[in-house]
Amino acid sequence: MATPLLPAGATTGDSGGELSSGDDSGDMETDPSRTLAELFEKAAVHLQGLVQVASREQLLYLYARYKQVKVGNCNTPKPSFFDFEGKQKWEAWKALGDSSPSQAMQEYIAAVKKLDPGWNPQIPEKKGKEAKSGFGGPVVSSLYHEETIR
Repeated sequence: MATPLLPAGATTGDSGGELSSGDDSGDMETDPSRTLAELFEKAAVHLQGLVQVASREQLLYLYARYKQVKVGNCNTPKPSFFDFEGKQKWEAWKALGDSSPSQAMQEYIAAVKKLDPGWNPQIPEKKGKEAKSGFGGPVVSSLYHEETIR
């Protein structure tokens, strides 16, 4: 299992029908569902960096809404009694019932904003060396220490 938020084999970049971002031609988009879908995708990408700060309940909440958007209503059989994590995920998803994908997207985006109030979806995510590594501080080679010991 790759992450606790995504189903096995799914990625935040896979396109699910109308949620596909397609090509950005630079036109002024007036379709609110497309804008909502883009915000949802940005929130899903941003959440990957917040997994460590989110509680288990928040992750289940987000997982259920992600599945509701990407797959729709819960259509899988209930996992076995001994699959504790799978059972919790299934119950969270099943509890949404016939919730619409747009409502699930709005709730997902709101929950990500609540986890990181400083997140602004209008600002592009930093990639590569620009991204926060979470490590912080100087890096010293172990060879350096070995040389000073000798």
